Amino acid sequence: MSFFIETAEANTAPAGGGDPMSLIIMMVVFAAVFYFMIWRPQAKRQKEHKNLMSALSKGDEIVTNGGVVGKISKVSDDFVTVAVNDNAEIIFQKAAVASVLPKGTIKSI
Repeated sequence: MSFFIETAEANTAPAGGGDPMSLIIMMVVFAAVFYFMIWRPQAKRQKEHKNLMSALSKGDEIVTNGGVVGKISKVSDDFVTVAVNDNAEIIFQKAAVASVLPKGTIKSI
């Protein structure tokens, strides 16, 4: 009656632990992928954003993380005052600035 079920036999070969060198190589490859795909690009973005925040000056046209577009009217150590129109100014932290726009962008919008 063993047409459909095969008979189980014990494995007599000793259990192999594998090559420890392959484990080390795999860990090095994983670390390299982690460095080049995750850590290095993130560090580069942080450095670029830090340079952007330190280079902000009066008259720059910016867009914030929230999507507010305006022209910088005042810059202090941690904050910028952004004129969104002739009558309204908003104070933002420098870290909230997403990017600096080319001159004349606000007039073309």
